[in-house]
Amino acid sequence: MNILVVGLGALGTTFATLLKRSGHEVYGLTKAKYLASFADNKVYLSGIWGDHEAVLDGVHADIRPLLDNKPDLVILIVKSFDTEGTIKEIAPLVGENTLVMVAQNGYGNYEAVARVVGKEHTLLSPILFGARLLGVGRAEVTGIAGTVRLGQPEGAVPAAVCEKIAEAINAAGIPTAYEPDVYGILWDKILYNCALNPLGALLECNYGCLVDDEGIRGVMNAMIREIFAVAKAHDIVLRWNHADDYIAYFYKELLPPTRQHFPSTYQDLMAGKKLEIDALTGAIVRLGKEKAVPVPVNETVTNLLKAKELFSAKKKAS
Repeated sequence: MNILVVGLGALGTTFATLLKRSGHEVYGLTKAKYLASFADNKVYLSGIWGDHEAVLDGVHADIRPLLDNKPDLVILIVKSFDTEGTIKEIAPLVGENTLVMVAQNGYGNYEAVARVVGKEHTLLSPILFGARLLGVGRAEVTGIAGTVRLGQPEGAVPAAVCEKIAEAINAAGIPTAYEPDVYGILWDKILYNCALNPLGALLECNYGCLVDDEGIRGVMNAMIREIFAVAKAHDIVLRWNHADDYIAYFYKELLPPTRQHFPSTYQDLMAGKKLEIDALTGAIVRLGKEKAVPVPVNETVTNLLKAKELFSAKKKAS
């Protein structure tokens, strides 16, 4: 396939490296300030999936060099607050047979992409592995909570097409499978990220430290129960009938393989980058207000993290 990876952060670098090594034609789109670091088009990957390097077919800071080269697949892995602007920028690259894979977690990204390019060109693929950026074009895979799922939430892309793409990514070394109920999987990931990422950033610790503290577990459980209430009010069908069922699965199955992982929210905070909190607990707060569902714990955590983001920015500037 001809593949364009939009956003060469930790996750984007992982996809680009492994897909190129698997024999695909892979291009990257990054910010202009990073372009000089990709002068040789090389990307590197280390961590639990081994050490790999690859030479991409091109890395660019805008779409002009790619206008005559419609990709088969665009993998969109940018920050949630950049999703709408980015998809509008790359929309001219979306040809009749191009699919855009929204490889992002959090609420609203799929909807933003589908509004611009159409649901018939939009796939959703919640990411269930963690990675960190060691430097520009260098990533380390730190943990995996399960197989990456890929699909079209509204059935607008044939299952066979989704399966073919999932098989290609899986063959590259990223465990991936087609999932008809991919929107339910996204909400699994929203639950997981909302419970862990903001608290990991606030307390500056990995997932294992969070779950080892009884008081913090109580906070996470309350956040999860609030999210279930919000989903019910919005007629969003979760894959779990009751919050307690998910909570049991959360601690038994999801947490153990990712105990050592530091959330991307923490990594962004330490790097002085803008946080994606509005696509996580911030989105839960908004959705709760729309249906008059109280979410005091999610709202408190959101406000605390926004304050910490502001204080950290002021400290770095002084």
